[in-house]
Amino acid sequence: MTVPTAAPTTPNGPLRLGLRANLAQFSLLVAVNALVGGMLGQERTVLPLLADRTFHLSAYTAALTYIVAFGATKAATNFFAGAWSDRYGRKPVLVAGWLIALPVPLLLIWAPSWGWVVFANVLLGVNQGLTWSTTVIMKIDLVGPARRGLAMGLNEAAGYGALAATAMATGAIAAHWGLRPQPFFLGIAYAALGLGLSVLAVKETREHARAEAARHPVPKNPGHHGDLTTGQIARLTSLTDKALSSASWAGMVNNLNDALAWGIFPLLYAAHGLSIARIGLLAALYPAVWGLGQILTGWWSDRIGRKHLITGGMLLQAAAIGLVAATTTFPVWATAQVLLGAGTAMVYPTLLAVIGDVAHPAWRARAVGVYRLWRDGGFAVGAVLAGVLADAYGLTAAVWAVAALTAASGILVAARMYETHPRT
Repeated sequence: MTVPTAAPTTPNGPLRLGLRANLAQFSLLVAVNALVGGMLGQERTVLPLLADRTFHLSAYTAALTYIVAFGATKAATNFFAGAWSDRYGRKPVLVAGWLIALPVPLLLIWAPSWGWVVFANVLLGVNQGLTWSTTVIMKIDLVGPARRGLAMGLNEAAGYGALAATAMATGAIAAHWGLRPQPFFLGIAYAALGLGLSVLAVKETREHARAEAARHPVPKNPGHHGDLTTGQIARLTSLTDKALSSASWAGMVNNLNDALAWGIFPLLYAAHGLSIARIGLLAALYPAVWGLGQILTGWWSDRIGRKHLITGGMLLQAAAIGLVAATTTFPVWATAQVLLGAGTAMVYPTLLAVIGDVAHPAWRARAVGVYRLWRDGGFAVGAVLAGVLADAYGLTAAVWAVAALTAASGILVAARMYETHPRT
């Protein structure tokens, strides 16, 4: 059993938890995470078309190697980001992530072969794993338990809203000036600004987690006390705790279908004759609805609980992906992207809130790292699965297969996850 200790203090008194008490620093972290999302958004429209039109990769499996590299690297980095955040502090990990981001847009601009693009996505995966994981952890540190769903909704809304805006902007830029170099100038600006803000303005939040841990109630489940090893945390989050492990698996399937949207959807749209500008619009619709919707769904999960939102969101995603496979017209595809964004908005911040609900503050950062390892591993799994199926059976068959897998994940959550929100 963990014995509570005195809450950490500052020269101005005890540290205060809550969104209102930490609004300035929380808002800064929202802005930083928008820049993190923008770094990913610079690729969403342009890279699938670069693979096809500039590097002439005919096999879908080869064309999606950049997503495999990104997903595998980000997944592994998420795990270490959580452990390093507990050991060294949140801010050093955040700064390191932005330093690694600096060469990414330059590599994409100058890449003489596809291998350079893949290497750029290895670096991007490290950047996203370090920076996005750390901004999530820092916001959870600051707000405490009462507004955790809202905090995650604001965090993810900023990241994916910026991703959507950048995807649309790069599509428009590419349609006017070409696929390289102009679309990646945005990435250069994002990386420089993100590094500057992280070094000069972001403050360490690890003491806020210690303050919460000092007054954290004794867990009802004795296996969730504050002195767990990293191996025990990984086992709980991956397998043995029904809420944590269900969230991890649902997160993996969610990003598996995001890999489909990133890598396969633009190729499917192009195969049916859509222009780059229209492909960019479709690529932006899904993360735009996803991003903005999370403000509502994160707040909503604080009131009605987590489980039903996650179940409904996964099933709605499955229906939307099936709609993409079943039709070939722009208006219906646009509707499907809106529905896919809405389903993802129901799921994304709510899964993170589940981790925050169940994990003890003393090992919450490591639990977030394990969860995000599984979740972002879905990028790699999705890219390989979609690429192999598309090469063997065609693009439409790959889309149908992912729709079925997403529906199965929603059913698993409904059957296995317990409700984690303390009010419910």
